[in-house]
Amino acid sequence: MLDLNELDTDDIPGISRAKGNELAEAGAVCLESQDHTPGTCLTVRNGANNSYRLDWPQVTDQARRTWNDDEEATEDGAAGIAVLLASREIGYTVVLRSRKGTGFDYWLGDDALDFKARMEVSGIRNGNDGQIKTRVKQKLRQMNRSDDQELPAYAIVVEFGRPLAEIKKK
Repeated sequence: MLDLNELDTDDIPGISRAKGNELAEAGAVCLESQDHTPGTCLTVRNGANNSYRLDWPQVTDQARRTWNDDEEATEDGAAGIAVLLASREIGYTVVLRSRKGTGFDYWLGDDALDFKARMEVSGIRNGNDGQIKTRVKQKLRQMNRSDDQELPAYAIVVEFGRPLAEIKKK
């Protein structure tokens, strides 16, 4: 199970409880906008295909109004799912939000002082395989600017229509 409610925690060094709740709410709004209900399966393409049953916080009218900007909701919702997938599929947690201009969104590691990898996240509200593959390639190229770190880099693209997440390592 991949439960967005798990973002309501102080156990992710690079995501505050408040930010985790925001990401979870955005993800819930995106999933419900595509007519999904809790229990829907997320397919994960990461070499071998895995799937996770999804759960998320209840979506209120106020949440829908808060996340009325589709682009912002999609990006933050994708980030929430990616944070949980980083732990389950990559084996690391988010330890720090990266700064703009680095080419990636989050530093991953075992704990707050341990940087092991980079992660770039993108969301697509409803797209096809071609759009997903194009976005993954774009995100992998974007991380070229931080290759001097000599750490693995992961692009995670979350598509909410199916739902599906594609993870590629650079």
